Amino acid sequence: MFSVSETTLSILKEIRRKDKIDCLNLYAIVPYAYEYVRLATQVGGISGLAKKFAKEITVSRNMKTAALGLKGVMRADPAALMKAYLNYEISRIKSATDKHANLQSVMLHEVITDMALALNLDWLFKSYVDFMSKHGITPGFNTGNFSYFVNKFREWGIDLSKIAIAAPFNKVGFQMNPSKEECEKTLESVSKSAIIAISILAAGYLNLSEAAEYVATLPNIGGVAVGISKEKHAHETFRIIKEKLC
Repeated sequence: MFSVSETTLSILKEIRRKDKIDCLNLYAIVPYAYEYVRLATQVGGISGLAKKFAKEITVSRNMKTAALGLKGVMRADPAALMKAYLNYEISRIKSATDKHANLQSVMLHEVITDMALALNLDWLFKSYVDFMSKHGITPGFNTGNFSYFVNKFREWGIDLSKIAIAAPFNKVGFQMNPSKEECEKTLESVSKSAIIAISILAAGYLNLSEAAEYVATLPNIGGVAVGISKEKHAHETFRIIKEKLC
């Protein structure tokens, strides 16, 4: 699982160069908010960012993205603009990884997901799910409000079995809104969804062994995401995860 940024895309290019990219199932998170905020300060705010975005699309000759973007502007259609952006991000990933990579899911960032939930933007979620499904990619959502997310999707008639959800699950209930108990109860009811546990270390409060032991007791967890920084750290992390969860 990775945020789509120039740094992570360069890492994927290096993995591809070493002929290892086809060994990975990729879960991408978009948008990488920090990158866009940083760029906006460099290129003159939102208008400058839009110009840079348009220039990159033109240079890439991604006509589908250009057409969707033009449709969105001409018709003031936010769904079309969203699809243009998503098509752009998917093309960036595929350009870095080549056609052999398995882009399993593209996940909407927590900031966008939870804001759209709060505003009851069911059209956004439905358009997102429809767009990703048509591209053969599992629609994914990163959320800090797991129970509310599941309840709203059921209310809107969105099939939970067709999506992936990344949400906090940890022994101390850190970031598990509205409560650890409520999130665990909701988790029991989503047996057909692809659930990825994040924040399992509770921002470093828990060690990996006790964190993994807790996750192992949960039903319906399909995977975990843990940050790594060094090769030695990666080997140790993967060893413990395999021991406790596989």
